[in-house]
Amino acid sequence: MILRVSVCSILAKQDLTRLILEIEHMKKILKVGIVGYGYATATFHAPLISSVPGLELVAISSSDASKVHTAWPQMTVCATAQDLFARDDIDLVIIPTPNDTHHALASQALAAGKHVVVDKPFTLTTADARDLIALAKAEQRVLSVFHNRRWDGDFLTVQKLLASGELGRVTHCESHFDRYRPEVPQRWRDGAGPGSGLWYDLGPHLIDQALCLFGMPETIFLDLASQREAVLTDDWFHAILHYGKQRVILHASALVAHQGPRFVLHGTQGSFTKYGLDPQEDALKAGGRPGDEGWGVDTQPGRLDIQRGPWLQQSTLASEPGDYAQFYLAMRDAILHGAANPVPATEALQVMQLLDLGRQSAAEGRVMQVAGRD
Repeated sequence: MILRVSVCSILAKQDLTRLILEIEHMKKILKVGIVGYGYATATFHAPLISSVPGLELVAISSSDASKVHTAWPQMTVCATAQDLFARDDIDLVIIPTPNDTHHALASQALAAGKHVVVDKPFTLTTADARDLIALAKAEQRVLSVFHNRRWDGDFLTVQKLLASGELGRVTHCESHFDRYRPEVPQRWRDGAGPGSGLWYDLGPHLIDQALCLFGMPETIFLDLASQREAVLTDDWFHAILHYGKQRVILHASALVAHQGPRFVLHGTQGSFTKYGLDPQEDALKAGGRPGDEGWGVDTQPGRLDIQRGPWLQQSTLASEPGDYAQFYLAMRDAILHGAANPVPATEALQVMQLLDLGRQSAAEGRVMQVAGRD
């Protein structure tokens, strides 16, 4: 009996020690810095980071400190990105800067020993993406890309629907991201510089979602156009991805006043149609935060038409709630606790491969084979 009590006491102490260590582990705080204070930082990254327990936004680099302090009065502002990288109290650096700066800034941050999140698109070329992946591996840092629309409610709904097999074998998928912006904004995204245009802006979202749903295609064909008056870059695209008998259409335009469906899927057992964009971006712009009542809830259900015996049965399908904060929750756990990277840079590399092949397809007017497809 004495021996049993002694053994039980030892085990109890070991369990208590493990519990204490786990609690201490969970109390770790990941210190975050953001490069620049443009639309992406103000609308997405700063609010999302501030809403996640275990993350602390320590500093933002900006040449206009007053702009940062208007929204974040107590925030430390660094004059340059390099000043931000040099801080010892920052573990993770976010890079939501113009697309043509991603490679250089991410390289500097990794070399400074920081974990890094790059906003989409990952880089401007596949070669630059491979370079960053190699550098992150050499520095033993976590490198991720902010493909936040993996956490759109409509996309999560489509993902769940496909997993259920209810549509049968999917033969056709359309994914649209259309807007109505007849006036060309004065911003770098609509300029003539490298990395501008709708293909680099919205293409990464639609490509990443397609890869999550169906994997790498066999071929890609892209048509690009510049349709608005005085526009300096592409503002319309239509991409066709081939998967054997299946076709996936990715489409975006800046001149769609009456919005069509966001998703259309057809299969051997029925169809699914979903109108409306995920509400999180508008909620963030209005000052909302993850955790607010009704956060990420899309009130516009999709429509299912499913073969039931000899009849087609129509019903509605409510959307799964969206939650962009899940990206940063997963980043926290990947860095602090060794969990999975929410968007591994190798997956973002596949997006870059299709962006590159798409541009080549548009330039040459031909279908491009996708090399290295599993």
